[in-house]
Amino acid sequence: MKMLHYAVLFVILFSSSSHAADFCVAKLKGAGNPAGYACRMPSKVTVDDFVFAGLGVAGNTTNIISAAVTPAFVQQFPGVNGLGLSMARLDLAPAGVIPMHTHPGASEILFVVQGKITAGFISSSANTVYVKTLKKGDVMVFPRGLLHFQINAAGINAVAVVSFSDPDPGLQITDFAFFANDLSSELLEKSTFLDDAQVKKLKKVLGGTG
Repeated sequence: MKMLHYAVLFVILFSSSSHAADFCVAKLKGAGNPAGYACRMPSKVTVDDFVFAGLGVAGNTTNIISAAVTPAFVQQFPGVNGLGLSMARLDLAPAGVIPMHTHPGASEILFVVQGKITAGFISSSANTVYVKTLKKGDVMVFPRGLLHFQINAAGINAVAVVSFSDPDPGLQITDFAFFANDLSSELLEKSTFLDDAQVKKLKKVLGGTG
């Protein structure tokens, strides 16, 4: 009798459970939210939604930081929606730098494909700095939300492939957050301990006002 009871319970549990969707290709026309994008109808999904070819092309490093990031995030690669991962290509010309920044939504792991890259992050608890010069084949991880950076450490172009633990990792570059907006120079001087000349110089370089 007890065995029959367990058998009936087993059937009820499994017959009432719903089958999880295999994937949720992003419907990018709608607005995204912290949970991701709405799912496209399966009948509208093609194999191309699960393929991204952009990481094989070098990014344009002719800019103020002599670097380029080619993202394969959900906005460019809708097939990763809901899967908890994404990728990017990092190109650093000689003297190139990805300034101090953070990804609020994801941890990051970097694989050096070419050249040498000095990379590091700062802990949030004790402000401990972890820095290493990476060579071809090396991998480094950057925990979610922590400030980190990458700098070309050789006289040749450096290339890395980066993976994130979220389809939309987010990005905030510290220098741009401070100096590329209309936050007043007076408030910046008080909150950063920089003098007026330094603040105005950085605002001019990065396009800020105020």
